[in-house]
Amino acid sequence: MRPEYFIYAFAVVILAIGLWNLARYDQVGIASWYGEPFHGRRTSSGEIYDMYKLTAAHLTLPFGTIVLVTDLETGKSVVVRINDCGPYIEGRIIDLSFAAAEKLGIVTKGLAKVGLKVLRYPDPLPKKKCLPDK
Repeated sequence: MRPEYFIYAFAVVILAIGLWNLARYDQVGIASWYGEPFHGRRTSSGEIYDMYKLTAAHLTLPFGTIVLVTDLETGKSVVVRINDCGPYIEGRIIDLSFAAAEKLGIVTKGLAKVGLKVLRYPDPLPKKKCLPDK
């Protein structure tokens, strides 16, 4: 078999994995986490931030949305509830609480490529939003 066939086959496999991940998740991107400096402070939703609860910040998902967050490198997952706005650093899609980051095993490295899957939207949808409607 010619060597270039192996290269083509490898490229097809990589493309298939990428497409499978896009279909599997509602959003793919970089997750970060926040903890101690914000512990005990009020979140954008009005709740008091508890770094030991499984919560997260997102800019477009409504407060109260339940999300499955999966580390695409390790396959570890955690279910969080959106209760804050963020992250405000370009390229990041979700800020996890310390507890959620610990479950994913990303506390030390700080960032991870993740897939987000919405499990449940709140009913009724809250009126308060992080970003204004366009």
